[in-house]
Amino acid sequence: MTQDVLELTKDLLARPSVTPLDEGCQTLMADRLSAVGFNIESMVFEDTTNMWARKGIKSPVFCFAGHTDVVPTGDLNKWHTPPFEPTVIDDYVHGRGAADMKGSLAAMVIATERFLAKHPDHNGSIAFLITSDEEGPFINGTTRVIDTLEARNEKITWSLVGEPSSTHKLGDVVKNGRRGSLTGNLTVKGIQGHVAYPHLADNPIHKASPALAELAQMHWDNGNEFFPPTSFQIANINGGTGASNVIPGDLQVMFNFRYSTEVTADELIKRVLNILDAHGLDYDIDWVFNGLPFLTGDGPLLDATKDAIFEVTGYETDPQTSGGTSDGRFIAPTGAQVIELGPVNATIHKVNECVKISDLELLAKCYESILEKLLC
Repeated sequence: MTQDVLELTKDLLARPSVTPLDEGCQTLMADRLSAVGFNIESMVFEDTTNMWARKGIKSPVFCFAGHTDVVPTGDLNKWHTPPFEPTVIDDYVHGRGAADMKGSLAAMVIATERFLAKHPDHNGSIAFLITSDEEGPFINGTTRVIDTLEARNEKITWSLVGEPSSTHKLGDVVKNGRRGSLTGNLTVKGIQGHVAYPHLADNPIHKASPALAELAQMHWDNGNEFFPPTSFQIANINGGTGASNVIPGDLQVMFNFRYSTEVTADELIKRVLNILDAHGLDYDIDWVFNGLPFLTGDGPLLDATKDAIFEVTGYETDPQTSGGTSDGRFIAPTGAQVIELGPVNATIHKVNECVKISDLELLAKCYESILEKLLC
């Protein structure tokens, strides 16, 4: 097995690029891509470093998308090895970001180099959209790059996001869509007072509880063949002063919808407001749109991905839309087909994050095969 994917992965892992820091990861990638003919465009928005790299001026445009930032390490004492000193143990390389997603980034670059060496006169264009703000507030990352590309009518045809999609073995699962995410920040207003004189106060917890119970028990939709039913979950709830003899003056509730393509965010908002109003609550509510649902059905990108995985691994993949959100939610609304394919996700965001070295080579082969199927 060649070691080029491993060595580039280790070079990236050695850089402590905790969100929104990039720590030179994109420069490392850019140097290699420019050497094989890519035009490199750095887009820095506020505290976030982004890279748009493209080779070719024709359509279709195949775009590798990903992020160089990683989540914080957590308790260093619980790591077997220093998180930013990549260490090989048996067939695994350990380090923060190994699976999410510096291993994927290395595989993308190596696959592209190999593809171009074999097919210098390929069809269309190849691009890289890389950000240092995927794990953080995601305000100045991929979404800002997409806004820039859209403003100049530069379109992506197919995008492969390197998120760790696999469950038990490389390529057993790909994400061909994601649920939408909508957060509500609700404040129910009451009147603070002494618990011994409830007639002089108005307890917002008591008032809100029936409405919250109704929201929690509501059946929002049935989902469909690609998406599970929409879910409602209360994530945070806070009320009171901490004292046992004080009725709180207000109640704060944060809840989240993960919703399917069977319902829109506007429809969910309307139904929530109707329930709150029906219970006679005095409230304020702010909404945060984290992403629209998207789906890539049968077509060139999904077909190429399925075929490549079978060709490289010998088994068939399972397209799913489960899990959280990804930056694919910013790319899909432009009309691009989007697929997520990356390593096994068992250790992502955990201490002692690691990725199987042999999987890195398999992933690079899958990426190269997808390029060949779409651009040759």
